[in-house]
Amino acid sequence: MRSPSTFGRDTGLQVRMILTIFLLGAVYVVLMAAVAASGVGIGAAVAIAGGLFVVQLFASDKLALRAMHAKVVSPQEAPELHALIERLCIQADLPKPKVAIAQTSVPNAFAIGRTRRSATVCATTGILELLEPHELEGVMAHELAHVQHRDVMIMTVASFFASIAAFILQWGFLLGGNNRESPGILPLIAISFAVYGVSFMLMQMLSRYREYAADRGAAVITGRPSALASALMKISGSMSRVPQRDLRAASEMNAFFILPASPRRAVAGLFATHPPLDKRIAALARLESQLQGTDLPPARGYRELTRP
Repeated sequence: MRSPSTFGRDTGLQVRMILTIFLLGAVYVVLMAAVAASGVGIGAAVAIAGGLFVVQLFASDKLALRAMHAKVVSPQEAPELHALIERLCIQADLPKPKVAIAQTSVPNAFAIGRTRRSATVCATTGILELLEPHELEGVMAHELAHVQHRDVMIMTVASFFASIAAFILQWGFLLGGNNRESPGILPLIAISFAVYGVSFMLMQMLSRYREYAADRGAAVITGRPSALASALMKISGSMSRVPQRDLRAASEMNAFFILPASPRRAVAGLFATHPPLDKRIAALARLESQLQGTDLPPARGYRELTRP
């Protein structure tokens, strides 16, 4: 039997992550060229952008935990959760990440961190109260699969490009508001808008695929795709009972959650951060059948395993 870490590799995801960063880098070069042409000052713009990038890359995990009112907990504070994650890390051949709990009724979980060794996995009090142990195991295995694939860091870097474009859009209107006929500001605003749109679409496409890949990784780590499927159904079904203020407060983390903080059962279309729930459940059902029947061949791609 091959190790779970071997099973967890997803070539399709790796290719998409590399392509996303390459395309985002290309549009970012266009944006910087527009900044230089606008007369704003390329040196100052690059310095500001570089500073923001460093802050986002190295402080994004702390900012995310603070936004969710989450606290890193010790094994003494959350012994069962720590034991569950430690067992999964052994199965997945991963270093154990930091463990956090967010005090919110929204049933959800997420993973953050630049590297496998600096990662943090977080569960909300809502999901800890909602799920049975085997279902929680599936959810946390899903988050560990994100750590294993390193896609959290790619999403963090990708979001930086969209943030810079949004920053220029916001301040460009303000700085150029007194002189709307300036030939420098208006083209920069137009290009920033295009860069933001391209960045957003690339992130959404990567986000949807990485959820499929993490579902597969969790299924392979635990050997029980049905447990994750059951957890996803419970989480989705309970969203409508969560107060709207709690959903709104958590919605900024939707791209990193296992399911969006929304009362809707499925979110589809170009603007969705996650694949439709019914497609995820169907893919997990097929994986359940395959894992019960035979060893999972590493040569077969994820798309083949989850083809409708």
